[in-house]
Amino acid sequence: MSTNLKTGLLKFGEKISISLITILLISSCVSTKKTISQTTNKKLATTIFKNHFTGFMVYNPEGKEVLYEYNSQKYFTPASNTKIFTLYTSLKLLPIYSPALKYSFKNDSTYIQGTGNPTLLHAYFKDTTLLNFLKGQKNIVVSLSNFTSDRFGAGWAWEDYDTYYSPELSGLPLYGNVLTAYQKDSLVLSPNYFKENISYKPNAFKRDIVSNTFYLNPNVKDTVEVPFKISHTLIKELLEKELEQNITISNTIPTGEKKTLYGVATDSIAKRMMHISDNFLAEQLLLLSSSTLSDTLNTKKVIQYALDSILTDLKQKPRWVDGSGLSRYNLFTPESFVEVLDKLYTEIPRERLFSLFPVGGVSGTLKKWYKGNPTPYIYAKSGSLGNNYSLSGYLLTNSGKTLIFSFMNNHYMHSTSTIKIEMQQILEMIRDTY
Repeated sequence: MSTNLKTGLLKFGEKISISLITILLISSCVSTKKTISQTTNKKLATTIFKNHFTGFMVYNPEGKEVLYEYNSQKYFTPASNTKIFTLYTSLKLLPIYSPALKYSFKNDSTYIQGTGNPTLLHAYFKDTTLLNFLKGQKNIVVSLSNFTSDRFGAGWAWEDYDTYYSPELSGLPLYGNVLTAYQKDSLVLSPNYFKENISYKPNAFKRDIVSNTFYLNPNVKDTVEVPFKISHTLIKELLEKELEQNITISNTIPTGEKKTLYGVATDSIAKRMMHISDNFLAEQLLLLSSSTLSDTLNTKKVIQYALDSILTDLKQKPRWVDGSGLSRYNLFTPESFVEVLDKLYTEIPRERLFSLFPVGGVSGTLKKWYKGNPTPYIYAKSGSLGNNYSLSGYLLTNSGKTLIFSFMNNHYMHSTSTIKIEMQQILEMIRDTY
């Protein structure tokens, strides 16, 4: 047999082998997708899911392939899954270190303007960057007129005004805009500014609706956080108390270029927001993001900017009204969450990205759910309101693949724990099958 013939036969054999392997891989993939589809469809047809609205999408970013979808283009109330959009917007617009303050000098005065940064004297961050800067200045003039949003988000429940998860929004927050009370040798307050405003009479609410009169249990055992009512006068007096000097409030600030003072790392704020689902940080992060577009701090404007510039390719445009997801006006589809999660996965280094998300069985709001066997397999953001629960993020399969998913449930009458158990079984099946 000639050499050319042998070579030709070998090449032919190699082609046949490659073709057979390709066919086997495709066949295996089709079989796996079929198993996932059949198992999930059967699960979603059970009584648990029968009487409420469910949307689910699973996507393989490596192959750019949808593995499963069910009502993925339908709109759902997302609750705190909204924070995924806030995260993406913040990471796109904010620098590595978050803007703490904008300032300028004129004559013998220092003019300052808030950026919406939530970390100043915050119980977790304890940031004093702004104070350290101002302590070296004389004749401080504060302009608060650049905050043009409402103090509460659109569609928020009014009776939540005294709850820890619903502080008022502002352009220059202090102490996380909450009064913190805890028991030591005696009741400790932060800020202590409100010590004369405490009443120990029983009340249905923790604070008066129109004033900063607080109703606390003098024997409180756990740390209590109660939002305080924001006013220009209050901000002025809190700053004066911290700086130990008088300041002036002005509606205007000199025209011209302003300098920016930078503070806490943006990722630190974003991580805290995502891990404990902090509504205040989410709302203020959007305001902080708007400070990079102009001096105006406005939630609606930064949301519109994001939709018109960095999210123009979404297949289903959301109704997006706040940063936290407290509002039931928000409407998003599972597919839109998958699209934004895919953008994050493509644009942010994996280690950094996964550190921002709660980890199933390990951290944050997922610490008691979606545990790995033995290693973590879920990096995701949950979202819950009454009778609504969603989970969107990344799923690591036993074969080493990273999948993106969004699983949304609205208007169920079962307990949320029951829904989570069913969702966990589906996610574990996908982990073990694909």
